[in-house]
This record gives sequence, C-alpha cells and structure tokens, in this order.
Amino acid sequence: MTHTLQPRSPRRPWLAWPLPIVLAACGGGGSSTLQDPVATARACTMEAFADVQMPNGSITSVTPVPEGTYNPPGTGQQLAGLPAFCRINAVATPTSQSLINFEVWIPEGEAWNGKLVATGNGGYSPALSYGDMAYAMRQGYAVLGGDTGHQTEDMLWGVTYPERIVDWGSRSIHAITVAGKALIAAKRAQPASRAYYLGCSTGGHQGFAEAQRYPDDFDGIIAGAPGNNRTALNIEFLWRFRSARVTNDNSTRILSNAKLQLLTQQAVAACDGLDGVTDGVIDDPRACTSAHFDIDALQCAGGDAPDCLTPEQIVSAKAIYQGPRNPRTHAQLYPGWPVGSESGWSGYMGSTEPVRADFWRYWVFGNPQWNWWSFDFDRDVSYAYAKIAPMVDQTSTDLSAFKASGGKLIVYHGWNDPVVSAYDSIQYYESVRTAQGSQSATDEFYRLFLVPGMGHCSGGTGAVELRGNGTSVPVTPQRDLLAALDRWVEQGQPPTDFVASRVAGGAVTRTRPLCAYPQRAVYSGSGDTTLAASYRCE
Repeated sequence: MTHTLQPRSPRRPWLAWPLPIVLAACGGGGSSTLQDPVATARACTMEAFADVQMPNGSITSVTPVPEGTYNPPGTGQQLAGLPAFCRINAVATPTSQSLINFEVWIPEGEAWNGKLVATGNGGYSPALSYGDMAYAMRQGYAVLGGDTGHQTEDMLWGVTYPERIVDWGSRSIHAITVAGKALIAAKRAQPASRAYYLGCSTGGHQGFAEAQRYPDDFDGIIAGAPGNNRTALNIEFLWRFRSARVTNDNSTRILSNAKLQLLTQQAVAACDGLDGVTDGVIDDPRACTSAHFDIDALQCAGGDAPDCLTPEQIVSAKAIYQGPRNPRTHAQLYPGWPVGSESGWSGYMGSTEPVRADFWRYWVFGNPQWNWWSFDFDRDVSYAYAKIAPMVDQTSTDLSAFKASGGKLIVYHGWNDPVVSAYDSIQYYESVRTAQGSQSATDEFYRLFLVPGMGHCSGGTGAVELRGNGTSVPVTPQRDLLAALDRWVEQGQPPTDFVASRVAGGAVTRTRPLCAYPQRAVYSGSGDTTLAASYRCE
C-alpha cells in the first residue's frame, strides 16, 4: 500500500508538494499517510525512513542530535541552546544536472511549534546558514537549508551545466522546500502548519525568487538586502573596479581605504544632525544633498594629504556614487550609493580583478581570457541580459499570485550597505507599488524597512539588531522579525510597532522605531534620544 501526497490547495498553505514523495505504510517508524488520524511520528533513524521514496532525490542520513550545543561537522561553529532534534540529510535532483544537498532539522516532542523556516545562502557559496537555522529552531521551528546546488566555492560549477546556474539563481530553495515539507510530515506524521523563509543578500535574492516564481511555497518571507537584481549588481561591481583605477592598471587603487573612511566621516559630520539628533548616524541619506555635503569642497589645496581628496580621487568617488550608466543612452544600469556607505566600498572594489569576474568570464562570455577593461557598458550589457539574466534575475514586479495566496513579504535593507544598494530595494518596492495600484494595496502584503546605520545584512552604527536573542533583546513580535512575520501571517497584524535595538556589551543601549517605507522615524523634539518612545513614524 502506498500513499502519494496531494497537490496544494490554495487555502491550505501547508499542503505544498508539487514533487510527489511516495510513502509506503508498511514499515519505518509509523503510518505514512498524512490523513490518517492514528499516524504516529517516526523514529529518528535511517531504518525508520526506509520506505520513504523521493522521486527527485534521496535521503542520505538520519541522525538524532541531543539537546544543548550542536557543532555542525566541518564548520567550527557552536550552536548553543538547541532542543533535541532529528537531522535529516538529503539530496534533491530536480533535473539531470542538479545536485542540491540539504538538511532538515526537526525538533523532537513538544519542542516543535508545528511550523517550518527555510533558510537561504550568502554569495555564491554552498555553505548552509547554520546560524539562521539555529536562530529559528530556538523559537521552535523545524528548519532547513541547502547548498544551492553546487559544492565548491569557485564558479566553475556552472560551466557547461546551465541547470546548476538555474538551481543557484532561481530553483534550489523551491526544490528543498518541497522535499523538506514532505520529510517533516513523514517524521512527525503531520504537516507543518506554516512555512516561512529567512535569508539576506543572496538569501534575499532567493526569497524574491520564491515570491515571484513559486508563490505558494511560503506563507511569509523575510528577505534582507536582496541581491535579486543580480546581473545589474555584477555590472556595478565591474563599474566600481574600473572607477577606482586608472585604465588598464589592475593594481593601483585611486581611493585608498583611508580616503573612503574620510568620505564617510565628512558625510556624517555634515548630515548627522539633519534629523534633529546627533548620534553618529545619517538617518536618511537622501537628505544629505550637496547643499550639506559637497565632495568638491574636500579637494586638496595643494598636493595629496590625509584630510583631503585629489581631483582624481574626487572623480573616482563621484563615478561610484553615480553608479554604472550606459555611455550611449545614459540609462542608469544600477543605482548609485547612499552617502554614508563609502567606508565599506573597498570590500567590493576587487584586488587585481573585479569582484565576481568569473560571472562574466565563465557564465556570460565563456572566455577564460576575458578582459574586463574591454567590457562595453552598452553592447555587453545587452548580451548579458539576453544570456544569463533569465536564469538568475528576480526582478518581476508581479507579486499578485503571492499576495493572492495570502503571502506576506518583509524586506529590510541597511542604508549604509556597501554591497547591495538600498536604492535598488526602494526602486523595486516602488515598482511593485505601481503595479499594485496604491499604497494600501501594497501594505496588505509587503513592507520595506530601511535601517539607518546598518551595513550589509547586519552591523553598523545605528539601532541595527532586528532579532531577539532572549536576553538583551526579547523574542517578541515588537523586537524580532521572525516573530513579527508569524504574527502578521497568523493574526493579520502587520509589523507597524517594530523596534530596532542597538546592543553593546550584552546590553541594549539604544532603541528606535523601525518604520515601513515610505515612512521614517522622526524625533518628537523631547525625551531621551536613545529611546524609541521619543520618536514617531511619519
């Protein structure tokens, strides 16, 4: 006797298994049919899952993990405070070229809250986000994460294997989520009642892929600093490399780290107080116009010096602020950078070659000898969009299916992010709002939070902690994004009362309201400037 999991009903967000997993009822740790009221949970052993058949993949190991601190093999990480859980390692193969390794962690007994969180990845790395998995599991969730369909840090895995590029850029989260939901249901003899997604950077990109391409996978998505505009983002990295150097000189940077720090220091000095509070943070860099911060005023009177910029350095900085443009049409190819992000620019200026050069070298041009100085920001851009963008870009503004399924989307982005421009998240949000027809229609399912002082995904000078840790920051919907998303989905209450924290020395030193775009936090004019109660969203 076999049972095939049924396709999803639009009003039952947890029944989502487009890839059928067939479970035989006569073995393992209990009955396999999800509709059977006497079904029991399976043991956490490989033998208990012997009857589980994955047509597009397989289970490779099943291991019980005791309560306490878990050290994922080969990572050196120590994940404290976890409940006892069952760790299932598996592989998904949605195509003949695919090989997506993933892990599902399922809390044992009453430690499970009945829900699921899938986690994303960073950059082009196959590393699982174990920290995110532990963070969600501490709140009671079953969790899963995968390697995006490749197992090495280089980008050669995409050469001659276009489906692996699709797995990385668009499909892997869907594949492991479909399988992960079914494995959770098989283990616990009941499906997860809710499914959420959590990721930042490439993880944010993956969240956008889910909302746009697989709108029924998740009830809610948290996408931080999303690199969804991937082709354009890599165009910016190339532009930044070339803007920071003399033509054909790969080694000598025009703007040193010290000069980038100087730019940020001068910008903060000029614009910190524009919001009525002097706290070392530019709350809204758009207000920091040339009337307040004029880079030309930093030009050295004589030769180069630590407290000024040479004319060449000013030209270089202006090109990076501006962002890449088509030399023929003058069309903006990727947004420029907010004032205040300069001190982080060097991380993606490259060393002797542009960051993500292999994206162009191998994936776009298929030429190991490709020369980035010959890149044409008109002709070659068009070629890249035709060849690679359909596999990796997540820029559709049609989120109607995700909204219709009841999905909720929370996007956060640091104003000081030097890797993915906050302006890109703003432009995408505004395009979705136009497609939705009104602010109120967008507010029903989509909130964008711009975080003053935050860098790429986390860290920075402002109130940048958006997660509860159970000690200094409580795990409540008002202080923890995952809890806020769950409340929005379960109770229909959007995160309009969220408070971001700044933590130093294990204690909260500052709190601020996190206001949904286009609103921002405004000081009321009285009260302690370090307390959220002294601000309002407007």
